[in-house]
Amino acid sequence: SAGYYSARIYKFMHGKLWKYSVFLTAFLYPCIVGLIFFLINMVAILEGSSVTISLTACLSILCLWVGVSSPLVLIGAYFGFKNETIEAPVRTNQINRHIPEQVWYTHPFFGIGLGGLLPFGAVCVELYFIMSALWLHQVYYVFGFLFIVFLILIVTCAEITIVLCYFQLCNEDYRWWWRSFLCSGSSSIYLFLYSIWYYFTKLKIQGFTPSLVYFAYMMIISITFFLFTGAIGFLSCLTFVRKIYAAIKVSLVYNTNNHTIVITTITIIVIYLNYSTVPLDLLTTSS
Repeated sequence: SAGYYSARIYKFMHGKLWKYSVFLTAFLYPCIVGLIFFLINMVAILEGSSVTISLTACLSILCLWVGVSSPLVLIGAYFGFKNETIEAPVRTNQINRHIPEQVWYTHPFFGIGLGGLLPFGAVCVELYFIMSALWLHQVYYVFGFLFIVFLILIVTCAEITIVLCYFQLCNEDYRWWWRSFLCSGSSSIYLFLYSIWYYFTKLKIQGFTPSLVYFAYMMIISITFFLFTGAIGFLSCLTFVRKIYAAIKVSLVYNTNNHTIVITTITIIVIYLNYSTVPLDLLTTSS
């Protein structure tokens, strides 16, 4: 499904480098995780640890990735590109609009910093118990509450990115796609900083190898958290933008005598927020 949805969204965004998109979908995240895991395993072997992964097991995992996971991504991408393109609710301009000077609260660094803080704040309390179960061998049994926190995380990521995207569109900055991904995905930075605080205050790890194992695993968790929350933010903003622009009702009357198009009705309904409108190009009568 990763290759299929990646291909559909990339086709919808009119991407040109589709081969790179498919390649990165199939290999980027597994390569990063695999390299970190390989580094941990090599250090453990050099230290003479008894919990290392054998060469046979590593080759088996590699064969499963190359022979099963990657072909499935490629097959999904093939069907994704063959499928019909997701239609935009309105016609977009071919020439990029001039972006006016932005106010301070629409700056990318402000949005990215704030967008990651709130989702992390929604899970930071539960994160303490999860970290204790992982590294202090405590028993974790409140999985029902963990599921509720998981739903709160999804809702928080969606809401904060939609609000920041709305402010961005109101200031006539249409470049929302990567910013929406980074706004919610930046919560992984706070997660990794939290792991550093937890290491120095709660754990009593001594030695280079145990510390390397701890930070390597927390890096894998942070990267996974970044991709997960970033995807929620992007998909939420994509749905939001399509909804508000689909609410534009335009009635066209074509006069064949003088070849004019008259815009008779333009109705803009802003969904979710109702105290201002998203700026659009002014449509005027042309002859």
